[in-house]
Amino acid sequence: MIIRILGEGQYDVEGSIITELNAIDNRIVDHVSAGLENEFKMELTGLISLVKGNGKPLDPGRIVSSDLILPPADLTLDEARKVFKGEGLIKD
Repeated sequence: MIIRILGEGQYDVEGSIITELNAIDNRIVDHVSAGLENEFKMELTGLISLVKGNGKPLDPGRIVSSDLILPPADLTLDEARKVFKGEGLIKD
């Protein structure tokens, strides 16, 4: 699975982390809905770290379609309200 982190590039990751990605996404949705900025930022950082820690960076010169696009780490809570809507990152 190819995951793009906006502003940071693409990573090739194993599909085995999808469940964990979705769990973090669900927590982010809860934090965003509750207006909990610190908790939201912590989970977003964890989401990005999970991808980077489990993925292999792709050559930036290689053009590949992304299966999933994550927002940048500096996303604000207001911006997050438009991105995280509780639908899950990956559909089964």
